[in-house]
Amino acid sequence: MPATNGDRGVLNFYAGPTALPWPVIERMREDIADFHGTRMGIMEISHRAPEIEGLLADTAARVRRLLGLTADWEVLFLQGGGSLQFSMIPLNFSAPGEPVDYVDTGYWARRSIAEPQRMGRDVAVVASTAASSYRRVPPVSSIRPRPAARYLHLVTNNTVEGTQFRELPRTGVPLIADMSSDLMTDAFDASACDMAYAHAQKNIGIAGVTIVIVRRSMLDAIAAEARELPAILDYRTHALHHSNYHTPPTFAIYVTWLMLGWIEEEFGGLAVLGERNRRKAATLYDFLDATSFYRCLVEQDSRSVTNVTFALPSAELHRQFLEDADKAGLIGLAGHRSAGGCRASLFNGVTQEMVDRLVDFMGAFEYRNRSTACSRLASATDITGTSSPTTRPRAARSASPRTT
Repeated sequence: MPATNGDRGVLNFYAGPTALPWPVIERMREDIADFHGTRMGIMEISHRAPEIEGLLADTAARVRRLLGLTADWEVLFLQGGGSLQFSMIPLNFSAPGEPVDYVDTGYWARRSIAEPQRMGRDVAVVASTAASSYRRVPPVSSIRPRPAARYLHLVTNNTVEGTQFRELPRTGVPLIADMSSDLMTDAFDASACDMAYAHAQKNIGIAGVTIVIVRRSMLDAIAAEARELPAILDYRTHALHHSNYHTPPTFAIYVTWLMLGWIEEEFGGLAVLGERNRRKAATLYDFLDATSFYRCLVEQDSRSVTNVTFALPSAELHRQFLEDADKAGLIGLAGHRSAGGCRASLFNGVTQEMVDRLVDFMGAFEYRNRSTACSRLASATDITGTSSPTTRPRAARSASPRTT
């Protein structure tokens, strides 16, 4: 039986769903057959059974402990992924014609902006890095929402582009953060937010459940009677019923419970886990910065700790790289369909050993193909459609820690 993720003959760098820690997988195998001595598998037990009600309560308690949430926060487990949150947020926290402000940092931010526009809200994009092709996030000091805005929404980590905020703005307007790809990856000061959400299939489980943390003061401000808000789309409904208003995704919540327990037991909390994740990212960024063969696609002060995007010198080498990586058991390195290039996602389930083996593979691929690439570097257009540089700085650089 393999002891680590790196022993299974495949290294999973998918952007989600993605790798799970081996201890979590082993526990899942046990509980699928018999959960807590019930002689029933975890997927067979009613959501009204005390075992599942206890599971919901303990998962919420683990979220609270890891994030240091005070009693004025609700922890919810919802369905529909981040995409449903894009709709629920304006439905709950604004009315038609009211101002809502957004930060545009790329693919998923644009998707979030489209929903309130469809609903007739007064949407303003108060900061954007579209002009730089989303190769960075805007400085926090440049994010100035309208004083009357019902909320300010931003995406903390952009999985497609490979960018990440190092800190969050404090503007006096309620801040809602899509943290789908970096919640539970590092210590996080929740006081900077009024609400945050994350679907689980990147760092804290499998597809099917979305964690929402929201201040009770935000829920108290909802005026559902004026907005004809359906009960199932009302955050207060799920808070009142402790995420058990209708059948919740019990197995997905169970895996999140395991992941949160693994974080507590293996690392003692998010601070130590954050150090581990930054080391993983630094290993790959340092390699990219020390070569002229690969090119990192993100400005240094905006580099994501969890999603590293890079390009090769030509479309031909890009295709060969992905083909060779697949043969070597390195899976999920193609960039998002909207962005091209390559992407290595270094979520919580990815180990340092896996990153080391990726860097070894990339170095070997460069050695085999450098002579072909060198003749093209001065004038070639890489897979992202921009000219490749002829020289690269040799100094090692690393991903900066995220603070709030």
